[in-house]
Amino acid sequence: MIWWAVLGAGLGCYLLKLAGLSVPPAVLAHPVVSRVADLVPVALLAALVTVQVLAAPEGGALALDARVAALAFAVGLLWLRAPFLVVVFGSAAFAALLRLL
Repeated sequence: MIWWAVLGAGLGCYLLKLAGLSVPPAVLAHPVVSRVADLVPVALLAALVTVQVLAAPEGGALALDARVAALAFAVGLLWLRAPFLVVVFGSAAFAALLRLL
């Protein structure tokens, strides 16, 4: 049963990619479409980060633990315009330090 779901998801991804490739260039040249296409990956990444930070490990309610504090620390580093690797490793170290305490 699970293989049908995997094959169906693979076919759906292929068809979605094919639909994106079949959009006429005139539509893609429109400024609004271009701006939305630039912002959609950022919104999806922000949604994934939010779900991973706030989701409880056993499911159910929201979890407020070291991950939330590490995310706030990462936002602070980004606000200070720190390099990406400094943000990633700094927030990971901050979360590890909080969990150690």
